[in-house]
Amino acid sequence: MKEIELKLQGKIKRLTNRTFKFDERVKDGWFSAVYFLKTREIVKDFMPDNIVTMQFFQKEHAVLCGTDEVIALIKTFADEPEKLEIHSLKDGDKIKPFETVLTIKGSYQSFGYLEGVIDGILARRTSVATNVYNVVKAAGKKPVIFMGDRDDHFTQQAGDGYAAYIGGSTGQATHAMNEWWGKSGMGTMPHALIQLFNGEIVAATRAYHTKFPDDELMVLVDYNNDVITDALKVAHEFGDKLKAVRIDTSRTMIDQYFVRNPEVLGTFDPRGVNAQLVFALREALDREGFEHVKIVVTGGFNEKRIQEFEAEHAPVDIYGVGSSLLKIHIGFTGDNVLLNGEHQAKAGRKYRPNSRLEKVEI
Repeated sequence: MKEIELKLQGKIKRLTNRTFKFDERVKDGWFSAVYFLKTREIVKDFMPDNIVTMQFFQKEHAVLCGTDEVIALIKTFADEPEKLEIHSLKDGDKIKPFETVLTIKGSYQSFGYLEGVIDGILARRTSVATNVYNVVKAAGKKPVIFMGDRDDHFTQQAGDGYAAYIGGSTGQATHAMNEWWGKSGMGTMPHALIQLFNGEIVAATRAYHTKFPDDELMVLVDYNNDVITDALKVAHEFGDKLKAVRIDTSRTMIDQYFVRNPEVLGTFDPRGVNAQLVFALREALDREGFEHVKIVVTGGFNEKRIQEFEAEHAPVDIYGVGSSLLKIHIGFTGDNVLLNGEHQAKAGRKYRPNSRLEKVEI
């Protein structure tokens, strides 16, 4: 792995002294489409003095992310990167369809083979940042925890976590997800901890609190599929020390609350984590004097589902979201649009100046 420390200047600056790790085989073209590599060799022999301007865009309303990473990539692997002229928007900028987000001017053989790699970085990071932004917007002022560790390859966690941070996530599940923005992972207990204590929620929580007494105590309460009973057990045991309870009921399960109280069933789907279960849990906690205990919900949440919960004014305090935030749905395109300062591009493409672009010094 090759590490590069990049300090960005001016309005481009978001985070300084961040270290990016790149596979050194990028330089050999290992991750570039072969036709880019062939073109580089042809240009070296037949058109070495041409100067091209390459611009990048996408087709959605989105939250841009990945520009810092792309600039670090160019600085690391382009030939004579100091001779390139780069203009870029910055991570976190709201962008429109077809808006130019990045331009690179220089000899094609210096950087052209990186086109697809740049597209891929911008596509993934912008997709995640935009997904998180939309979820955070749906949740209003309620925090959103990024829990995508089990939904993709672990090597993507640092970049995805940073993109989630750009999108507005306030907490992340692993330390790696926080690596680029200087925080630590957060979380308390999985179902496995409760299982190891034979399903005894109080015993598992007591062990957790003994081992990590300085942590804010957040207890997972759906292990026995009886969230209200177990939430009240830990609330009575730990009192003010209990900060939150988390519901993660499987979408194939119906909580025991509805089995005991079939009269509350109506037209809603009682499976999994649903607004009616959250209302019932909030009412039970408040009735027993535990108004301070927050409710965290996880398990299959996305923008649409959060909107539905918020429309019902469900008393959720924190949303935990995972797989839906990792859908890659925004694709970027890099095009050569100027040749030696003159328009030269494939039909349907043209140079699109953008006054919001800032020059990047590398």
